Amino acid sequence: MTSALSDLLILDFSRVLAGPYATMVLADLGARVIKIEQPGLGDETRQWGPPFTEDGRSAYFIAVNRNKQSVTLNLKHPDGQAIARTLAQRADVLIENFLPGTMSRLGLGYDDLRLINPGLVYCSITGYGQYGPDAHRPGYDTVIQAEGGLMSITGEPDGQPMKTGVAVADITTGLYAATSILAALHYRSQTGEGQYIDLALFDVQLSWLANVASAYLISGQPPRRYGNAHATIVPYQPFAAADGYIMIAVGNDRQFARFCQVLNRPEWVTDKRFATNPARVINRERLIAAIAEIIAREPVAVWVEKLHAADVPCGPVNDIPTALHSRQAQARAMVQQIDGIRMVGPAPVFSATPATIRSAPPVLGADTEAVLAEFGYSAEQIRRFRAEGIV
Repeated sequence: MTSALSDLLILDFSRVLAGPYATMVLADLGARVIKIEQPGLGDETRQWGPPFTEDGRSAYFIAVNRNKQSVTLNLKHPDGQAIARTLAQRADVLIENFLPGTMSRLGLGYDDLRLINPGLVYCSITGYGQYGPDAHRPGYDTVIQAEGGLMSITGEPDGQPMKTGVAVADITTGLYAATSILAALHYRSQTGEGQYIDLALFDVQLSWLANVASAYLISGQPPRRYGNAHATIVPYQPFAAADGYIMIAVGNDRQFARFCQVLNRPEWVTDKRFATNPARVINRERLIAAIAEIIAREPVAVWVEKLHAADVPCGPVNDIPTALHSRQAQARAMVQQIDGIRMVGPAPVFSATPATIRSAPPVLGADTEAVLAEFGYSAEQIRRFRAEGIV
């Protein structure tokens, strides 16, 4: 079966999470990704652990670097820069996440490379973008979550602001990068012209504050933390059952009516304090306390069965092992194995061009000689590059 992006060549100069996640998404869709790494060191995440596999590969690195080739290049050396330009001349996409100006100082900026490859789509990922008062600052996910407002709305109402359990600013920036690259490639297919994409973690963080940001812009009232509850929907939070937690998400008044029947509280449907969602939001404390007392009487599985039967959205609060080994995850093949390494599989399911895991994350520099030979370098040149620490 044909992969959707099998005709694309992507040069990945990025490290850590946002950029590598973007290129992995594109690689899963069939693109050829050549990961450019520093000789002897590679992507920092190769050393981030434990845990490591038995042969010493970092679980962090494995998470976002499958389906790629690894080529080592010393970009501080003129010959390393020249090799990079040779690769870029044939590439469709280049992605990097150095501080603004770094690639230009190496002769590898967009304005340099567009001269030899006008169709190149060039994506730069930074913490704060290519301009603005903070453009010079490095971007770290937790700092972005703090400065971008996410931590202020995450956590218990009277507790500390909290970051999320996953580096969500990095991940969403990676997704933005992948979709932006595809949009730029579509433009190129119409015009033949590449373009430059300036992506900032801070901008992305603000962009997906979504309804929370909108609520402030409309009302002028700063959003506050609600813990696991919802600011504008009630009941919409986890409840402690007899043996664990269940998440209940009652999204409209029809669902609330069915929910009341399951809880044997039909009178709530006509109670003016609870009959509509705005009324439930106003009277949330009284209603939530009453629901909590009832839910605590039965185990999670009992409530899940009853509420699913009544078509009320809910689910158990699973830990990670339970989620990854759930029957739904198994049915969707969300955990896959290649070369003895288990990893979370691609999310999209295509009818004609499947996303696939074709190779495990590469050993540092494993593809250097083969790729350089493919791009016209002789065996003697490659041996010299090795000897001089260029690759």
